[in-house]
Amino acid sequence: MAYTKIQKQGYTLYKNEDGCVIGTVNGSVLEQDGLIFRDLAGTGTLLPYEDWRLEPSARARDLAGRLSVDMIAGLMLYSSHQMIPAALPGTSFPATYGGKAFPDSGCQPWDMSDQQKEFLEKDNIRHVLVTRFQDIRTAVRWQNTMQAYAESLPYGIPVNFSSDPRHGSADSGAEYKSGSCEVSKWPEGIGMAALFDPERTRTFARIAAREYRALGITTALGPQIDLCTEPRWMRLPDTMGPDCEMTIRMTKAYCDGLQTTEDSETGWGSQSVNAMVKHWPGGGTGEGGRDAHYAFGQFAVYPGGRFREHMRPFTEGAFALDGPTGKAAAVMPYYTVSWNQDQKNHENVGNSYSEYMIRDLLRTSCGYDGVVCTDWGITDDPAKELDAFGSRCYGTEDLTVAERHLRIIMNGVDQFGGNNDKAPILEAYRIGCERYGEEVMRKRMEESAVRILTNTFRVGLFDNPYLDEEESVRTVGCREFVQTGYQAQLDSVVLLKNRNLTLPLKKHRKVYVPDRHIRPMKGFFRQMEEERFCRPIETELLSEYFEPVSDPEEADAAIVLIESPLTNGGYENGGYVPISLQYRPYQAVSARETSIAGSTWRPEDLNRSYQGKTVTTANEEDLDLVIQTKKIMGEKPVIVCIAMHNPAVCAEFEPYADAILADFGVSRRALLDLITGASPFRGRLPVQLPRDMDTVERHCEDVAFDLEPYVDGEGHSYDYGYGLDSSGKLLG
Repeated sequence: MAYTKIQKQGYTLYKNEDGCVIGTVNGSVLEQDGLIFRDLAGTGTLLPYEDWRLEPSARARDLAGRLSVDMIAGLMLYSSHQMIPAALPGTSFPATYGGKAFPDSGCQPWDMSDQQKEFLEKDNIRHVLVTRFQDIRTAVRWQNTMQAYAESLPYGIPVNFSSDPRHGSADSGAEYKSGSCEVSKWPEGIGMAALFDPERTRTFARIAAREYRALGITTALGPQIDLCTEPRWMRLPDTMGPDCEMTIRMTKAYCDGLQTTEDSETGWGSQSVNAMVKHWPGGGTGEGGRDAHYAFGQFAVYPGGRFREHMRPFTEGAFALDGPTGKAAAVMPYYTVSWNQDQKNHENVGNSYSEYMIRDLLRTSCGYDGVVCTDWGITDDPAKELDAFGSRCYGTEDLTVAERHLRIIMNGVDQFGGNNDKAPILEAYRIGCERYGEEVMRKRMEESAVRILTNTFRVGLFDNPYLDEEESVRTVGCREFVQTGYQAQLDSVVLLKNRNLTLPLKKHRKVYVPDRHIRPMKGFFRQMEEERFCRPIETELLSEYFEPVSDPEEADAAIVLIESPLTNGGYENGGYVPISLQYRPYQAVSARETSIAGSTWRPEDLNRSYQGKTVTTANEEDLDLVIQTKKIMGEKPVIVCIAMHNPAVCAEFEPYADAILADFGVSRRALLDLITGASPFRGRLPVQLPRDMDTVERHCEDVAFDLEPYVDGEGHSYDYGYGLDSSGKLLG
């Protein structure tokens, strides 16, 4: 006997000597040549897809050939967001347990919801997007419960769990983010770019992979490698910056760190996480900075002719890794219509709908043979209003839902993000059989199944999908990982100004921190959010460093925390308005008179210009806080900390600040440690900070570094790469 049997909590492990570790709940295993294999098909005979000695692609081809079209359709689905336990009815992403809301059900947090059982068994879904876990133990028990349920179903195909980014140390309103579940905390993507060190990105990715696998997550919906050449874009915080060469280097480091299992010849194994890079062919060029989550922001434009440059992080980065895995396992096209870039059919449709963008460029020209997954929710019919969360079937509004699925499939796309229902795929298959023949459609569906299953085989899920609860608790958020992430936070903060060496500030001095007020504004889901009154730093935390005072006249110094200007995304009250990077009301006098792109299906929406329109930011009072605080403090120091989601026009507040810190996603504790000198400043600007909004209006959405940077009262230019050390000297 060349294996050892170990009983674990709720499952059994078989450790093959010099071979694979097998995990099972139902005990259905096969012994051959003194080795143990899972009998997933229940045949009593070792099938090729059950044989862990074979290459993942060979196993995938064998299994794909056995599956019905109905089962392949399930593999092509990617679940909607899952919260563990599920959210209450009437909220985002609700579910029930035995027909009841979770609090009334008597169920444990790790029990499966009614909807989860249904989509696993009825719709054959095996790719599940997880957002929030209650805690680590709940995560592990729920994952094992899901995997046990999947093991009991035909062919025993395991669940490939995925996650949006969950390691950010600061909340962002740019996109729905995952709950952290106690993982180590790091800067946002643009904050990692502020380190100017791709090896730190590799370290982050390796740690993220360890924590992901301990939580059962085997696919990361990232990294986001769009070049953020447009400073107004709401997704900018998650990118790696506008510098193409740096983004390529960071992409390689990130994907290699995420996907590579160190002791594996192929690089793939039990510590690997599939990277789904996004967003092909680059989504950071939305006209006027608008975002394509919404119909009013659907167009990516290229007035500078740099379309090909935005592909380079993919072609020279994600598809050309230095490590053994070779390329990113998956790619997500963005919602955008890449305006007038289709050189074959001359269509202006969403990227997943474009034969040119997917079949010709991605599949043929770039030779990419990994999984292609649509962004979430692109096949539904459009809403009547432009200002809605959805309506992303850009350019295909006249097609049925099934016809949209067919078009996407025939382009070479494999999976549909956020779709729980396999019926439209099956209807697409039926229509395809009528148009192209059953042989062609079966071959095309099987092609996607092989790609999808290969990624699941590579990370070892078919052999052991189960988690060791105690090992997961020891790994996730362990001291080493937390400390490494916290150091990255500290090193990412940029010191823009330090007049008369205001910093460091001695501990235990009397410090005033004014509260903030944010006016009502549109949220990510385009719902109106009520006004907010914010306490920037909790008194308990502030008291560890200083003596908090409520009267600025009593203070020795003031710390004013603000964030980048907040607007409604470029669309208000049924019309286009500017996205402003300044706090005071902004009138777009120098904006384009006629927009570059215009709607192909709304005749009234041809000219999307906002020239002459005025917009008011929701946090205009952030500027008032700085000015008023300085007026009261007089010669006493005022330290401004700006959470820079997007580059801000610093001209409005810089003259009133003695020191300015720009953070790109860090904790309040990190800011206080830097202010008090516990750590030196090492961060440099990963973007340009514009002189004013006129330079923003004049720039081309697809061109990097064409803004005129702001020059402060000290004569420093807030250009890409700028930053001061603790003594006030230039870094870099």
